[in-house]
Amino acid sequence: MVANMLQRSDAMSELKKIIIDGQEIECDPAMTLIQACEQAGIEVPRFCYHERLTIAGNCRMCLVEVVGGPPKPAASCAMQVRDLRPGPEGQPPVVKTNSPMVKKAREGVMEFLLINHPLDCPICDQGGECDLQDQAMAYGVDFSRYREPKRAVTDLDLGPLVETHMTRCISCTRCVRFTTEVAGITQMGQTGRGEDAEITSYLGETLDSNLQGNIIDLCPVGALVSKPYAFTARPWELTKTESVDVMDALGSNIRVDTKGREVMRFLPRNHDGVNEEWISDKTRFVWDGLRRQRLDTPYIRENGKLRKAGWGEALEAASAAMKGKKVAGLVGDLAPVEAAFALKQLIEGQGGVVECRTDGAKLPAGNRSGYVGTATIEEIDTAKSILIIGSDPSKEAPVLNARIRKAWLAGAKVARIGAPAELSYDPVNLGTDRAALEKLAAMDHSDKQGTAGVIILGQGALSDPDGEAVLGTVMQMAEAAGSKLLILHTAAGRVGAMDVGCTNEAGMDGIKDAEVIYNLGADEVEIEAGPFVIYQGSHGDRGAHRADIILPGAAYTEEQGLFVNTEGRPQLALRANHAPGEAKDNWAILRALSGELGAVLPFDNLAQLRKALVAEAPHLAAIDEVPENEWQPLKAKKMGKADFRPAITEFYLTNPIARASQLMGELQAGAKARAEAPMAAE
Repeated sequence: MVANMLQRSDAMSELKKIIIDGQEIECDPAMTLIQACEQAGIEVPRFCYHERLTIAGNCRMCLVEVVGGPPKPAASCAMQVRDLRPGPEGQPPVVKTNSPMVKKAREGVMEFLLINHPLDCPICDQGGECDLQDQAMAYGVDFSRYREPKRAVTDLDLGPLVETHMTRCISCTRCVRFTTEVAGITQMGQTGRGEDAEITSYLGETLDSNLQGNIIDLCPVGALVSKPYAFTARPWELTKTESVDVMDALGSNIRVDTKGREVMRFLPRNHDGVNEEWISDKTRFVWDGLRRQRLDTPYIRENGKLRKAGWGEALEAASAAMKGKKVAGLVGDLAPVEAAFALKQLIEGQGGVVECRTDGAKLPAGNRSGYVGTATIEEIDTAKSILIIGSDPSKEAPVLNARIRKAWLAGAKVARIGAPAELSYDPVNLGTDRAALEKLAAMDHSDKQGTAGVIILGQGALSDPDGEAVLGTVMQMAEAAGSKLLILHTAAGRVGAMDVGCTNEAGMDGIKDAEVIYNLGADEVEIEAGPFVIYQGSHGDRGAHRADIILPGAAYTEEQGLFVNTEGRPQLALRANHAPGEAKDNWAILRALSGELGAVLPFDNLAQLRKALVAEAPHLAAIDEVPENEWQPLKAKKMGKADFRPAITEFYLTNPIARASQLMGELQAGAKARAEAPMAAE
């Protein structure tokens, strides 16, 4: 890719001196002028340039003057530092970004861009956070010489997520480059020339990607906006809170925008080590699920029916049910570390056991190299070979899948063992079952030592009865090949719960004979008739339907929580809004219940809880750092013969929040209809 070639630092090249606006800097010759200006702290306006996409050079807004160069401004995004000529006596090349030539050129470009722009800022959803508005104010002129009628373009139907107003389009082609290069789909492109040029979709197709919402952020004007968010709020009305996504285990950094008590939208935050600046469509559009089917008051089941209750009555009933009984605790997929830790303290204090591996995954307790691995997400970028086992990253972590695609485009060899999947790259398919893994593991891998290899092992491979044997085989193979191992989780709360020891030796079998089950948001588990169930969670989902007592808890945007992502990086999700009705913070509910049980937990606030938490798992104090895990390979045991099954079958309906979302339901129905659509005979 051109962008990678231009941006990749050549280790053998020497730094080159250049002078930008009178400031002398040293930079890599492979840098473009716009990057050199950024290094010098000088702002250069741009519309088409984006550091994570290939260079198009078609908006001409980033023009600068190269002294001694051509007698016209140069596009700084398309010219490299190595292309600059030194002065007549060998002086460093001189670049000016604020000369009269540059000012006139920028004003001319802006005037051209606004010729056909509808100037409908008062009704545009981009208003207030629009690059065109900002740069017209900063670099444009305050008049227009254009009096002829403006052209209009027909809007596109790209599906239920992205709304289009193509008359506003300035043909920066960011959306085309993103969908083609990062998302790996080919529906968008540009047709025509001159005044007839327009961005369109192939044969009017809608977009079919789990990452399509990112083109909303990339669009520098209001041509592509969020369809579910349209006309609901202005950016200056919103309170912005930094948080972490829990729709998958990648831990994408997000910004939660709230208006009053309502979450209005989710936007990505840049984090080079995790999600770069992309998020999946489920992450971006799931916010309507935070409003629907919420639990906002405690309930107690009497005569087979749930009735509303007060907190005092509900906690007293829960305490009475637990005293003197054999209790067990289940930790759900979206539980923050603090709540999981509090539940463990509470249940073990009553002589019970807890379990977070609710899908039956054979993850080894206490062995972080076995349930997290040794690779970081960022190491995928530089990997020379990537082996995916029992995983479909396009559904389990779409943003990670885009990173694998980036490595594949850069020349990495990608191979895969697992059920057929539609990926955005072409891996070498080695098979679908354990036999294929056994055959691969039996090969000599000594020639791979010293090469940058990453093995990605999914939950689909670990959730079957022989999951421990599969893990042992893969760890032995990783050791033989000198490869890094990444365990790809599907549950955001799983690694953190494992870190604080929410496991028991028997796994899910350890809770089978429990008389009372305390269910902390574990909605993916079918609890058989028999035990008394206390459910604590945010939504009226499967867990609440089975419950005898319901204690309403906060969702991930409504409390401060610690989440550890699939590579083992602890990250903080901050409170963006308050829980509805009488719902409380999850850790606080458990603390209150411990008082009723007469076994008070040793903390009264979140700070004290985190102090106790860090005492047990010190690495959780290093926020946003990936600890190095001691390599403890398991022994390779005899595996079964079955095919690896997918960990996720319904991408948009993986948790209670997503299942409560009306939009997620529509998207899943659409995905199912596309999958079942009959194909025309060739």
